[in-house]
Amino acid sequence: MIGTIRLFWAATVILAASATLAPLQWLAMKTRLAPEPWFRTAWHRAVLKALGIRVHRLGELSDRRPLLVASNHVSWTDIGVIGSQVDVSFVAKAEVSRWPLVGQMARLQRTIFVEREARRKSGEQAGEIGRRLAAGDAVLLFPEGTTADGNMPIAFKSTLFGAASAAMAGGAGDRVYIQPLAIAYTRIHGLPLGRQHRPIASWIGSDGLVPHFTQLAKEGAIDVELHFGEPVEFVVDGDRKRLTREVEARVKALMQASLGDPR
Repeated sequence: MIGTIRLFWAATVILAASATLAPLQWLAMKTRLAPEPWFRTAWHRAVLKALGIRVHRLGELSDRRPLLVASNHVSWTDIGVIGSQVDVSFVAKAEVSRWPLVGQMARLQRTIFVEREARRKSGEQAGEIGRRLAAGDAVLLFPEGTTADGNMPIAFKSTLFGAASAAMAGGAGDRVYIQPLAIAYTRIHGLPLGRQHRPIASWIGSDGLVPHFTQLAKEGAIDVELHFGEPVEFVVDGDRKRLTREVEARVKALMQASLGDPR
């Protein structure tokens, strides 16, 4: 019964926040009479509040530019967790743009949509990310290419790190900063969220979105740590694969600091 009440409350709050903030953000984008990022942040915080997710931030988004943020990926809620704390442009898989409500909000947030399986388009997609970086946007990508179980990240893919090279080629200077970021879901109802219970928070890509939303909304009271690391400098003619391995190792270390022994 309590779970059903939580679910109804979460759905009502999210729909109300979306109906109110989405038009206001659209107007802010068109008229520039109000700070557009404020509406994005407010929407994310409303969604997290409705779901009972509490964010604990460790470290800060770097003020260096151009800045590419590389994060592990655990769930669809990662977007809200990050967006509630910092102003970044996300890189998301193309099918997200077609999801009801989520896709509309993603477009309002100037998300860069990529087709991960279209290898022939990878250079073009990296180029679009590079242009955003060169324009001064902080861009966040999930280099795993999918969601993982939240215990440790899976291998990072180097393809989209080509955006760093594209940014430099596009006039962003002779270096790009890559900041590692770890997302760790740590507690539920104040108790440690161990390996066996972490699937409550994690959303594996093949799982249905609605069933996971329902389970999460009914459960509530989840704590998540957002752990920013020190940026890595990537210069012209740098080794992209070596960069990928280094950033992956740093994200793993940050996750381990938050989770301790993932068992």
